[in-house]
Amino acid sequence: METRQDFARLQDLFGWTHSYFRSCPDFLKPCIFYLSIFPKSEIIRRRRLVMRWVAEGYSKFQESDSAEENAEELFAKIVELSMIQPPERTLSTNRRMVWCQVSAFFHEYIISRPKEENVTFALEVFALNGCCRQTSGRTGRHLIIEKSWERDRIVFESIDLSRLRSLTVFGDWKSFFISESMKVLRVLDLENTTGVTDKDLREMLKVLPRLKFLSLRGCSKISNLPSSVDNLRQLQILDVRYTSIVTMPASITKLEKLQYIRAGTITTPVDRKGLQLVGVKVGSGVKKLTLLHTLGIVNVGAARGKAILKELRNLTQLRKLGVSGVSKKNSKEFCSAITGHSHLESLSVSLHKDNQDCLDGMSVGTTNETFRPPKKLQSLKLYGPVKQLPIWIKQLSNLRKLNLEMDVLSEDDIGVLGVLQELCILRLLLNPVHDGEVKFCVMKAGVEERCYRKIKVLEIASRSMLNLTIGAEAMENLELLKVGCCNTGPLPKFGALKHLK
Repeated sequence: METRQDFARLQDLFGWTHSYFRSCPDFLKPCIFYLSIFPKSEIIRRRRLVMRWVAEGYSKFQESDSAEENAEELFAKIVELSMIQPPERTLSTNRRMVWCQVSAFFHEYIISRPKEENVTFALEVFALNGCCRQTSGRTGRHLIIEKSWERDRIVFESIDLSRLRSLTVFGDWKSFFISESMKVLRVLDLENTTGVTDKDLREMLKVLPRLKFLSLRGCSKISNLPSSVDNLRQLQILDVRYTSIVTMPASITKLEKLQYIRAGTITTPVDRKGLQLVGVKVGSGVKKLTLLHTLGIVNVGAARGKAILKELRNLTQLRKLGVSGVSKKNSKEFCSAITGHSHLESLSVSLHKDNQDCLDGMSVGTTNETFRPPKKLQSLKLYGPVKQLPIWIKQLSNLRKLNLEMDVLSEDDIGVLGVLQELCILRLLLNPVHDGEVKFCVMKAGVEERCYRKIKVLEIASRSMLNLTIGAEAMENLELLKVGCCNTGPLPKFGALKHLK
């Protein structure tokens, strides 16, 4: 870009940019150059990027922080440098951004750097796009197959894959993308790649023994995770969410380096609005995976569900947990499973059908001791729908994000949620039998009190017509409001919403 004559007037800007990069700490530079793996304008899941950094070894475990926590800090630093930003038309709250995009200018600069500069930070990226011709000189450590590439087998087989450390595929999959020469491949990222089959997966597990990161997220044709997954003894990150996998093989418990498991298939029940993730069945022995910090969604309503809940108590490093199938029959075991998790920050719970009140007055085990939720909990998702707001929600002083499915949100419930001091994102799915009213207003001695003071995002979906009112003293910092009803009704009534965008 710098050598193009039409950009001659921008030499001062290029000089400043080069100086800007050189001034970045060396520990950040591999992460910055790694952004060139994603095509220009690609919208990237933050967690996808962060977990890839972990697998590549850019973020290490330290006494005070896990490798993932350190990777999140690296991400935050790059955001501060304005190299990563939220996608257009999205709102950034004081929660971490879920989706991100590389700045177009910095992306162009990164991929234009001389190859020698990238080698300094162990990054050699090679992309297949458009109409690539056969050549004997193609090699690199990171291969990207873009949507635009015509999938020419002859061209692909001309590439030296012996040093390849990561393979990322966008668009259509072809079975010849996997080669026995990929002996040192550590990252295989097929998120939302189309056409990947169970047969392809069996071949991957056979020839890629050094994988640390395997993502099949969104590969809906994958329905079976073979028992041969235990060949991947170095595997740290496994993402099979939005596939058709409903059962984890027993052999997965042999992968003792696993830190991250994301699973769950989509179903669309007739009696429920929107999509719902169904958990996967896991066998005994999950307690052996003591390095796990992210696990979900696990179906604890299946056979041996109570035994699985008891094993979850051993996974003391969990920071993110998702379960489905919680019912009156296993609610005490569920409480016991999460009570001792001092690191737990995110919890997702889907209730078994016709068990909407199983979270009310929960107690622990056989002692009937009152349930105390994890103190560090910042994100909570309750689906069911919940019949009434569990009383223990009042204790969640650090809660920042709440997704809640209920039949009706009562005045008392509104009062409880209104005093959660840190709550900034509230998403409600309401299932009232008749048209209803929701009024975000807390009254005390006849005087309206300030409430929901840190709420920035409010999203409400209702199966019936909804009359929504936001009081004059409520949600003073609200920036984003989304309301969706099956039936049209009166426009919402707002108070003084100064920051609404």
